[in-house]
Amino acid sequence: MESPFPVALDEWLTPAETSRLTKLSVSTLKDKRWRGTGPSYRKLSPGKGGRIRYRRGDVLAWLENGDATRDELVA
Repeated sequence: MESPFPVALDEWLTPAETSRLTKLSVSTLKDKRWRGTGPSYRKLSPGKGGRIRYRRGDVLAWLENGDATRDELVA
């Protein structure tokens, strides 16, 4: 059954929103960015404290491809 609320795959998510979607902590997502093993992201401003955003479609594709290991998921 299709949802009556379409999901915008091009929606940009904050790290906190991505954390809820992936069930990974924000710090785990940060570590995965550093290691280059997480979902694609964009840095919107320069520097160490630059704003990070994830595209919903990229995150869902990353989850579907099995790139998130089961032991990393938060219960």
